[in-house]
Amino acid sequence: MYQTRWSSGRSLHRLIPFFVFAFSLSFLKLLIFSSLSPSPAFAQSHPVDQVNQNDGNHSESELESAPQVEPQPTVAPPVEPTMSSQPVLDPLNSPYPVPWNWVLAMLSERGTVPNSKFRYYRSQSLISPDGQYAAYSRIQMQLSADFTQSRVASVLFLENLRTGELQTITASSPFADNPFLSGEPNSTGTIAILIPIAWSETSDRVLAREFESIFGSDLASDFAVVWDRQTNRTHTIAPTIVRYSNAVLLGWSQSNPEQVLFRAGMIGEENWSLYAVDVQGQTAYASNDQPVTFGRMVNSIWSGPQAHMQP
Repeated sequence: MYQTRWSSGRSLHRLIPFFVFAFSLSFLKLLIFSSLSPSPAFAQSHPVDQVNQNDGNHSESELESAPQVEPQPTVAPPVEPTMSSQPVLDPLNSPYPVPWNWVLAMLSERGTVPNSKFRYYRSQSLISPDGQYAAYSRIQMQLSADFTQSRVASVLFLENLRTGELQTITASSPFADNPFLSGEPNSTGTIAILIPIAWSETSDRVLAREFESIFGSDLASDFAVVWDRQTNRTHTIAPTIVRYSNAVLLGWSQSNPEQVLFRAGMIGEENWSLYAVDVQGQTAYASNDQPVTFGRMVNSIWSGPQAHMQP
């Protein structure tokens, strides 16, 4: 059993103050969120090889074991393009984009194959600095004729590359659930995309971005999901006390490695503030801090859109 806690300690409507995210279907393929980007400049991204489709859900242990590498902090995270011919989009202009191009592409073709309501996507694998673990996500999209009734859900997998053992991690944020378990929760219209973005320098913790929103609404924001390897506990956190309309997860705190950094602010404000948040949800200003990440992204033949479709 995996113990999961929500550390922000506030009621649901206070925990996720979000910015305006309403959009119409006719504008889904435009850069509708470019005006919402935070003011600080992020480092240049590095493209990866084009992904390939495959109908399997293979484990990373089938690959050659990754060699151990000396952990090096970096402020410039690798960016995962979802469609090689298109610019990478993200609803919050995050330095760690969710596969939003794929979401938009699936919405645009939702009426072409009426008997195939589900689509699947697998993220790249993030290898821990000690080479022992790989973290990756599987994302499920349930399509509806009314795009506001579509649903995106996901689960994070942690694989021990020595033993092949798999663990599943889910957030405890408002829209999160495991889409691959039996039963269908009443959460149509919600978006909950969980992707790994960093390991700690000692490989004892993994940090994932939980992006949540509702199709056709004004709700959208990030949560941080931290899994602790020593305690086998998962923490879902977001800035507390401070006033903001949306928050963007940036990575680990360089000054306090046990904390994570968010940039948060109100829509329309030019300068957003930087906050450090611990696993208990305690939030502090961190104007002189900067985000760091550890780990190595691996792009395999199983990354990207999955050919398997569930009727």
